[in-house]
Amino acid sequence: MISAQNRSHAAPVDQIGVVVRLQMKPAGAARGFVDGGWWPHSNDPAAEFPALVVALGASVGPVSRMSYHLDTWDAVARKMPVQGRVVRFGGFRSMDTHTVEVIGSDGRRVSLLVVPPGTPGGTARAVLRSAAASDSTASVADILASNGVTPSTGDSSPLGTTSRTAEPAPEQRWETEGGHLHAPA
Repeated sequence: MISAQNRSHAAPVDQIGVVVRLQMKPAGAARGFVDGGWWPHSNDPAAEFPALVVALGASVGPVSRMSYHLDTWDAVARKMPVQGRVVRFGGFRSMDTHTVEVIGSDGRRVSLLVVPPGTPGGTARAVLRSAAASDSTASVADILASNGVTPSTGDSSPLGTTSRTAEPAPEQRWETEGGHLHAPA
């Protein structure tokens, strides 16, 4: 969780003027599953992740790592320079398909609900408000469902879909999940 004094409701703008659709819980908010919500423009991490890293710099300090669901996003380099710093990106199938976690160099972290990019504007803004509500302790699936967004059900589902693919072989899971073998659900 991030420190309360660094939270903001303002819509941050990245270096080239693109609005980062991000809403964080206010100071003194209830602890829950997420610290806020993010509505990316696409599933392209090379286009989306740097802007989010910049926007969250005030909340977590210099960002060192970002984790995401491996099959939800397109391929991205494991390391990328963002504002003169190298940020490491790690994809994991064990993460919720609708979350990302951003970790600062001093260990501060935020967990964000990710609104599927193709979600209609009014619905997406309602999800962001729910994720950032000061009294919200609801799960990611509950926040999405209560706002009419069908949460992904399979480990390999892209954001906003409910398709399910075959379970990868154990050695494939080992390689893609950073050496952590998890039993199938």
